[in-house]
Amino acid sequence: MEALKTIWDFFQNEVLGMNWLNRLIETILNACGLDTTGKIGASIQFFIYDTVKIMVLLGVLILIISYIQSYFPPERAKKILGRFHGIWANIIAALLGTVTPFCSCSSIPLFIGFTSAGLPLGVTFSFLISSPMVDLGSLVLLMSIFGWKVAV
Repeated sequence: MEALKTIWDFFQNEVLGMNWLNRLIETILNACGLDTTGKIGASIQFFIYDTVKIMVLLGVLILIISYIQSYFPPERAKKILGRFHGIWANIIAALLGTVTPFCSCSSIPLFIGFTSAGLPLGVTFSFLISSPMVDLGSLVLLMSIFGWKVAV
């Protein structure tokens, strides 16, 4: 069990947390003569680290979303959401946006795919608004703090 915890900690810190990247940038900045323990050096290190990390994460996210979209074409979404009309279509699209684990960076390409598939604009906006603002994690958090009535 201890080995499993060690593996998880390594994965969480080094792969997901990208601590290796932070140490690499610190080494490069120190080699350039910049003191990373001071305010200016630490700020520069943080800026470079966060910029590179966000670019890598966005690149991976865009790759995954593009891969998913190649197997889930917009026509299929139109076929699923096209069965519903009126307010029910908006509710289903908002629920679909709620259960998808996407932020606004990946919701916008899905929104564009929905509009290119010919879904009504109101339905696509229901998805777009609910997707980055309401997710399953925040719903569970709200439910655990305030109860299911407030969360719903």
